[in-house]
Amino acid sequence: MNNQLVNVICFKWGTRYGVHYVNNLYAGVKKHLHRPFRFVCVTDNPEGLAQGIETAPIPENPGLPAWPNVFLKMLITADGFANLKGPTLFCDIDIAIIDDIDCFFDYMPGKNIIIHNWIEARKQIFRKRPAIGNSSAFRFEAGKSQYICDTFLREKERAIDRSIFCTEQAFLTYAMKERTWWPEKWVRSFKRHSMRIFPFNLILQPVLPKQTRILVFHGKPDPDEAIQGYKGKRPHHHTCPAPWITEYWPQEKF
Repeated sequence: MNNQLVNVICFKWGTRYGVHYVNNLYAGVKKHLHRPFRFVCVTDNPEGLAQGIETAPIPENPGLPAWPNVFLKMLITADGFANLKGPTLFCDIDIAIIDDIDCFFDYMPGKNIIIHNWIEARKQIFRKRPAIGNSSAFRFEAGKSQYICDTFLREKERAIDRSIFCTEQAFLTYAMKERTWWPEKWVRSFKRHSMRIFPFNLILQPVLPKQTRILVFHGKPDPDEAIQGYKGKRPHHHTCPAPWITEYWPQEKF
């Protein structure tokens, strides 16, 4: 076992997600990370968080029209944020930890690593996937990543301009400068890799891809919706119930 202290950090603000999202993530990290770690939740309301979860307040608005928002991910890279130091894995709270995640700290130490963002298969027929990350799970070196925060503060007007950067993830990828992607099979998308293609999604249960370590529920459905089955705005967004998710993402609301 590697005894170096590492960090896992997440966000929760407002009422979009219940506190059990953070507690489920923490439970998954405790089960699947076999080294000393700090788990920090940046939040406006620490009520109900499980024992062992540290909290940090949401930083002041750096001058954006609305706050807090997804650009908070840039500010956690500031030196001294929450007294973090060393390898730090950010995770969105709408994910499920499936298997061992020690590899997320052992892989290419010292490098910025992020998911290579997924796009629909039909959009890849005549072009490669754009070199844009998905920030549902990314790693940086706390104490050595101030340049990411500085780039955002210096260029925040460009960062929020959707004619320049299509998402905050695109800006984060840019601000990281040098970065690499997680191995494809480690982090999978429920929408892209678990849900069946239309019309089979209407009759067949979603699957768990082999070798998945983190399963990401970006957009809809959320994990609790996927467990029960979800009806989207269009038939190809529907999904049959996936009760197997409860093994990795309990429904108890702590």
